[in-house]
Amino acid sequence: MKNSKRISEIFSLLREQNKNPKPELDFTSAYTLLVAVVLSAQSTDKGVNAVTKDLFAAADTPQKMISLGEEKLIEFIKPVGLYKNKSKHILELSRALIEHYDSKVPDELEALVKLPGVGRKTANVVLNVWFKKPTMPVDTHVFRVSNRLGLSCGNTPEKVEKDLLEVIPDEFALNAHHWLLLLGRYICTARNPKCGECPVKKLCKNAEVTR
Repeated sequence: MKNSKRISEIFSLLREQNKNPKPELDFTSAYTLLVAVVLSAQSTDKGVNAVTKDLFAAADTPQKMISLGEEKLIEFIKPVGLYKNKSKHILELSRALIEHYDSKVPDELEALVKLPGVGRKTANVVLNVWFKKPTMPVDTHVFRVSNRLGLSCGNTPEKVEKDLLEVIPDEFALNAHHWLLLLGRYICTARNPKCGECPVKKLCKNAEVTR
């Protein structure tokens, strides 16, 4: 279905541009990463970092978050979108971690997605970034870039995730989602993509196409 040589070249070029891609969310532990990713839904990483700096100084463990309480938590996170639902999920997942996982963030997808407010994408981010597992979180950027580059023709995040896990060579697997995400966030944007700046332009069938 896919040209493996072409795919390897795509990721080789992306690696040349950024050998050690890093997440743009700020965190210090698996727990603070999990909370930050929950907060990032429909919000920018920059906006999330602006509120978590003070939030994590006050509450960087499930116990401290519970002690903080909903009212004070909302005061910290109100600048990000959907803060009421997010505060509820953060407190509920904190209680679940205390009650079922000895306050530790589990390192298995099945356990993570059972936590309140934690979907498959959020779980995969935690597994990839903190636990160094070659998972494939698919957000809007990864979804768009994967289809434009012909890495997947999937019409759902799970289908795109499945396709990417099948076609991306092992040597690129750990960092692949970072490269695709950053490409989509800054160059292969939804509108007016900057094709002239794209490191994989020569391998893209949709170069110069404005979506």
